[in-house]
Amino acid sequence: MNTYVILLRGINVGGKNKIPMADLRKCLEELGFSSVSTYIASGNVILKSDQHPDEVKAQIEAALPERFRLDSDLIQVLVLTRPQLQAVIDNKPEGFGEQPEKYHSDAIFLIGIDAAQAMPAFNPREGVDNVWTGEGVIYSQRLSAQRTKSRLSTIASSPTYKSMTIRSWSTTVKLLELLEKLDAAQEG
Repeated sequence: MNTYVILLRGINVGGKNKIPMADLRKCLEELGFSSVSTYIASGNVILKSDQHPDEVKAQIEAALPERFRLDSDLIQVLVLTRPQLQAVIDNKPEGFGEQPEKYHSDAIFLIGIDAAQAMPAFNPREGVDNVWTGEGVIYSQRLSAQRTKSRLSTIASSPTYKSMTIRSWSTTVKLLELLEKLDAAQEG
């Protein structure tokens, strides 16, 4: 059995694509996934499956519009293995996410595109925004005191935005902790 982190793009945002987490867990369990848990209501799931990540993605993407009334036909699904999520955290830029009182830090996960394709959507404001590329991720950091001047929101007008899902750095780190706890409980 493999343990996966599932990131759902576009659910429970701005009153759109409402999916209660209890209903999502039940749906995924009915699809045959085990040890299903969710973290906050923004589409973070940890589960176990003996299927390949591509199969997990396809199965979830097919099931969601069948089971839930969605405002959008396609909810993007990103399936990450433990080593992939670990690499996002291990390969972060130096100091990234380490000063939450000074900076808002986000991991912008890429779905079906690479960092070179995603970067043109970013237009960082000097002195406010910083962005770095990673494997399957863009690291974004904004100076908290000037976050209203940040240009991070301009990525929403880019066609590539539909291939991105954003998680705060604290959520990203917490997902790895939860994944590790599940794996440890299974081993113990």
